Amino acid sequence: MPIINVTVTGKSDAALSQRIAATVSELTAKHLHKDPTITAIVVNYADPAHWFAGGRSLADQGASSFWLDIKVVDGTNTKQEMASYLEAVFAGFQQLLGNVHSESYILVHEVSAAAYGYEGKTQEFRYISNKLKATV
Repeated sequence: MPIINVTVTGKSDAALSQRIAATVSELTAKHLHKDPTITAIVVNYADPAHWFAGGRSLADQGASSFWLDIKVVDGTNTKQEMASYLEAVFAGFQQLLGNVHSESYILVHEVSAAAYGYEGKTQEFRYISNKLKATV
């Protein structure tokens, strides 16, 4: 049930947003084992003239970039799963955007199950409820 915020350089493009959401959802399911039916993805765009890397705008460099910020429950993924996810996401954006600047970032926040949830219920509540149902 991750929430994923993605910012990419360029002009707003609904077709590209759809491809980004599909790619990110697929990679998140494959590498982090998150259910795509309860994965939320928001795509935003930033003008490359206002995005700087290495002291120069990406417009000047003729490069693109992205920033992916995902929240998952603490302890649900191994370090290797995280590493393979970061590698796959970078490669995915390289295919989607082309000429991706090396200073493109992915941040996986691991948050407490007691402080994270959806539909008004924490992930900890869901875990305990499922365990209790299994013993009945």
